[in-house]
Parts: sequence; C-alpha cells; structure tokens
Amino acid sequence: MELIQQNPDIEAYLAPSEAVDHEHPLVREVSDRLADDHPDAYSYAEAAYAYVRDTIPHSMDSGDLRVTWRASDVLELRTGICYAKSVAYAALLRARGIPAALCYQRLTEDDGSDPVIHGLVAVLLPGGRAWARQDVRGNKPGVDARFSLGEERLAWAVRPELGEVDHPELYAEPHPAVLGALKAAPDRSYLDRTLPSEL
Repeated sequence: MELIQQNPDIEAYLAPSEAVDHEHPLVREVSDRLADDHPDAYSYAEAAYAYVRDTIPHSMDSGDLRVTWRASDVLELRTGICYAKSVAYAALLRARGIPAALCYQRLTEDDGSDPVIHGLVAVLLPGGRAWARQDVRGNKPGVDARFSLGEERLAWAVRPELGEVDHPELYAEPHPAVLGALKAAPDRSYLDRTLPSEL
C-alpha cells in the first residue's frame, strides 16, 4: 500500500499542536533521556517505540478508566488507548526532528461485526524515502507488534473479506473523529461506546 501525505509539506509532520505537544517540558525530558542512550535517529526511533509500547499500558488492557489525548498527559499519567499512545510516540519523534504522521486502520471482530478505527504512527527517518507504519498499542497474547522499517510488524493485518481497511492517508494531527471522541469522553467506558467506526 502506498501511504499518502495529507499535507504535502513535510514540516507539518514536525510541528507541535494541542495534541502532539512535543515542546512540553515532560515530552522534552523523556526525549532527552532516550536520546542520551540512543543518539542516532534509527536507534532513537526504535527506543522511543519500545518506550511507548512497553511502559505505557493500553488502558483497555489495564482496566484504567482515565482518558488521555495529549502526548504530555499520556507520558505523565502513563495510560492511553491506541490513539493516545500514537500521539505520544509521534511527539517523541518530532521532539528529535523526525517526521511523524498519524494513520489508521478499520478493524472488526472475527465475524466482521463491531468495526472500530485503530490508530498507528508512520515514521520517516532522515535520508529515508518511504514512510513506515508502526503500532505502539502494546503487546498481549496474540499481539506481537514490533518496530520495523521493512516488512510491517503491526498488531493486526487487515482482513479485507471482513471489511477491514488500511487507510493510506497520513495525518499531521489526529483525525477529527478520533480527537473528538477522546475529548468528549469523561471516562474510558464512555469512550468504548463512542469510538469511531469510520473516518
């Protein structure tokens, strides 16, 4: 699948925003700490990936009812669903001058019911010619996502026969349907009922 930049200006994928607040002191602190041990772009991107995937529990897995949507809040509260964790990873990448985009899949249950949008991050390393999608949702039995610039190692491969879709668009900011659902949710149980099923 060819990934498509929604914004042709690469600078859009480096810019701070309300959600991807990579100029926040906490984001900078985490970024600096990771960069101390991983000074080159590739090893930093991989280390930041592992940090978000492995040290910030997915709130549905952990049972945490708090809803986060801003990168600094995800890093401070150490919780979030796939969308929030993706924003945190994008912020850590942008903090080191690495272009990061938000992108999405439409997934369903095994019978094709209950569609939901799943959040990913795409990274473009310096000197790279192609974006590479990454999934920081967090591993669990049956899910083994890994950092990869070659063959994708996402949590789930889409099953077109069930109506699942890889959306090729790369967004500089969270999709409005995603951000709106996060901001409107007083807790995760409410969010679980209002997650977007389409973009």
